[in-house]
Amino acid sequence: MIVLGAGSGGLAAAKRAASYGARVAIIEGDRVGGTCVIRGCVPKKLLVYGSKHVENVRNASRFGIDLNAIRINPGTLLENVRKEVDRLNKLHMDLLEKANVELIRGWGYFSDLNSVGVKTSDLSSPIKLEAKNILIAVGGRPRRPTIPGASLGWVSDDVFLQKSFPEKVVVIGAGFIACEFSCILNGLGIAVTQLVRGSSLLKGFDKELSSELQESMISRGIDLQFSKQIVSVEGQIGDLILTDNLRCHYNCGAVVFATGREPFLQGLNLESIGLKTIQNRIVVDTRNQTNIPHIFAVGDVTDRVNLTPVAIEEGRVFSDNLFNQKNRSVDYEFIPKAVFSQPEIACVGLSEEEALDKYGEDNISIYKARFRPMSKMLTSSEEKCLLKLVVQSKSGLVLGCHMLGDDSAEIIQMASIAIKMGAKKSDFDKTMALHPTIAEEFVTM
Repeated sequence: MIVLGAGSGGLAAAKRAASYGARVAIIEGDRVGGTCVIRGCVPKKLLVYGSKHVENVRNASRFGIDLNAIRINPGTLLENVRKEVDRLNKLHMDLLEKANVELIRGWGYFSDLNSVGVKTSDLSSPIKLEAKNILIAVGGRPRRPTIPGASLGWVSDDVFLQKSFPEKVVVIGAGFIACEFSCILNGLGIAVTQLVRGSSLLKGFDKELSSELQESMISRGIDLQFSKQIVSVEGQIGDLILTDNLRCHYNCGAVVFATGREPFLQGLNLESIGLKTIQNRIVVDTRNQTNIPHIFAVGDVTDRVNLTPVAIEEGRVFSDNLFNQKNRSVDYEFIPKAVFSQPEIACVGLSEEEALDKYGEDNISIYKARFRPMSKMLTSSEEKCLLKLVVQSKSGLVLGCHMLGDDSAEIIQMASIAIKMGAKKSDFDKTMALHPTIAEEFVTM
């Protein structure tokens, strides 16, 4: 098998196939590890931790700890994050070697139906490879808007490459990436304005939690502005002028475009082999097979559920079925999600809005708790936690579990096990509380 792309899905598929005795080559023109490891989840979460430490230090005096004036050096944090990314890149390369997967450095493309060419960095003649099966797992990339001056802005990939940040940054977008970067930069002492095209944050998440996060972000000093769409960027990096649809102007040192992601199909030469795509995504069936029987695709390039654990599972299931004659499928129900904003949002299952739409108001019960967490009691923060259970009234089945507050993602991961097993509200009620914790509110509602 040839695998195009050494990200989460491609690595998982390649190593699993090799474990069954398949001869596997994986092609990658960038560092090994993909979006999550190199320019996504991992470096972002490290920046989240760094920005949270600033808040902890600021509040230390409330807990009796004497500290001198706080000095924030984002450059040190960024440098250490890049070192960790380099370590993980080397680790994944070593794991491929141990798994007996051949790593070929360069950018792959289809030269014909049965062969893949590889453009190497040394500009020598392309390598040509053939295999019985070909897996496309090249992932996605940030979408840059098509407006004048867009090249002057950063996308999420660029943020991790900076040696320092300017005093003022404008973030464009309403999704989880936009909210996360706004909170990170704000925590690091940067003045942040976030411009949102619509009227709310985090489409697809529970509206009440999104609204609560919005209030918290504003209370932290983030300038959130809605119904604003940037139409042009002028100036030079470090001294930019943004103009919106209402002809308002924004001066800043940098702008981050967090306006979505898309499959990275550029350069694959898919048109020449007749591989079917719809709206820039590769179309696959339940076994990850494209319209060409020996060509498959997993992960963000199919634009189904664009999450690292999903891509990993898709890759493993694919190789289990193709190389070990299993009959597995990926279960896309009850996938937990998180926004590593400050505070965090995490959820699993149906939101209140989705449940009402599916079952009707008379068939849904909502249980929730909103309170100031103990971690804020000795500080000046009025930030609240919000926990919510969405329950089917007649059966008592828990359809959704949602939380905004400290460690939401860690807590929801465990709750997702219970919901996946079909837990009812009565099962939550019968579970003994662990006091004093935030999570106990889920069993005392």
